[in-house]
Amino acid sequence: MSNTPFSLYGKLVLVTGASSGIGRECAVKCSRSGARVILLGRDETRLNETMGLMEQPHIHGMYSVDLAAYESVSEVIKGIVSKYGRIDGVINCAGISATLPVNAVSPGKMEEFFRTNVIGVINLTKHAIKQAHFSENGGSIVFISSVMGVVGESGKTLYSMTKGALISAVKSMAIELAPRNIRVNAISPGVVETPMSKNAVYSKDEDSLNRVRSLHPLGLGKPEDVANVCLFLLSDEARWITGTNLVVDGGYLAR
Repeated sequence: MSNTPFSLYGKLVLVTGASSGIGRECAVKCSRSGARVILLGRDETRLNETMGLMEQPHIHGMYSVDLAAYESVSEVIKGIVSKYGRIDGVINCAGISATLPVNAVSPGKMEEFFRTNVIGVINLTKHAIKQAHFSENGGSIVFISSVMGVVGESGKTLYSMTKGALISAVKSMAIELAPRNIRVNAISPGVVETPMSKNAVYSKDEDSLNRVRSLHPLGLGKPEDVANVCLFLLSDEARWITGTNLVVDGGYLAR
């Protein structure tokens, strides 16, 4: 285990969206901070790639699951707890993004985005925090939101409304779960260099990409910039932080 000021030794942490990007980096860093990590994602091959990057891969677990298959999630959580013990933390990284003008937004598209970005991760969290599943000592839940949940941008209606929903949900969940010492927080990154962002419309055109870069005074983020904040929020050092949205955006919102 590498030196870290935010030890997760002895904790069991679930990471959704662990097959790439921020989720993968969170899983790797949690393993290096001493946690046992359960990887959750749809692509088993990429989950195996993540596992290969982790410290002591033999102590961790991996489950291929579609969070939009709501009923199956309950059984997955039961299986995890039965095999590995009670859960101490959850990092919800699973999500999708798109750039689409509002006149092209359909009810079907809205439902798709809410299923993946909101309902799926909150449903998983609901099952993870059941009395029989979560640590009696409490713990930490982290949702990866976005600066687009705070401010607007052309073509981001679908993405913004789902990420804004997470920020709002976090506040109420934090109040409700505080008596059990379960902390609930959101992290809102700016643009982070991940496979998702590299497939975005603005990444296909150099002028558009330069414009996006210019909106971040400290430049575009790396997955580790977000993962490091997740480690802090999962650790006992963040024991007095709940119901907040921590912005990690290279100065995007400072403009």
